Amino acid sequence: MVTIAALWLPILLSAVLVWIASAIAWTAAPHHKSDFRVIPNQDDVLDLVGSKNLTPGQYWFPNSSDRKDMAKPEMVAKMEKGPVGVMTIMPNGRPNMGKAMALSFVFYLGVGIMVAYLAGRTIAAGAEYLAVFRVAGTVAFVAHVGALFPDSTWFGTPWKRTWKSVGDGFVYALLTGGAFGAFWPGM
Repeated sequence: MVTIAALWLPILLSAVLVWIASAIAWTAAPHHKSDFRVIPNQDDVLDLVGSKNLTPGQYWFPNSSDRKDMAKPEMVAKMEKGPVGVMTIMPNGRPNMGKAMALSFVFYLGVGIMVAYLAGRTIAAGAEYLAVFRVAGTVAFVAHVGALFPDSTWFGTPWKRTWKSVGDGFVYALLTGGAFGAFWPGM
């Protein structure tokens, strides 16, 4: 068994590498540039939504506070007429990029810790690079892409965006597997 403490270097290195790769994927690489559309007549929509004083959170529309109402004819008619959607309202002002980047890094550290936990209990010290790479990369892949599919299935995230994020997750998994394989403790 290899302890999590003995894996501090690959945990930290994988988090740094994935954080950098994520930053490149979202700022420099072209594949996510078309993920979010611009609403036609945006100013009108901003005025309308703004006039409702919605608090930050997610809204599903049309919706009801009582699930039983969703089967009522008037609610079914609203859904048939449309639009139907999920809307995320964030706090007013410029997004806090520093906070978002820090929280992303904390998530990547968490993935690294989970990878270390599982790999450390299934792979012995001194194992070959490829054996470590396979386990670490697989666990990292599941961690980075596992929750993407329910968002497309249930909440309307476009499948094209999900598959692009799966590609990103594959790269993150390769980087994580490589970091753990390269710095796996010897005997």
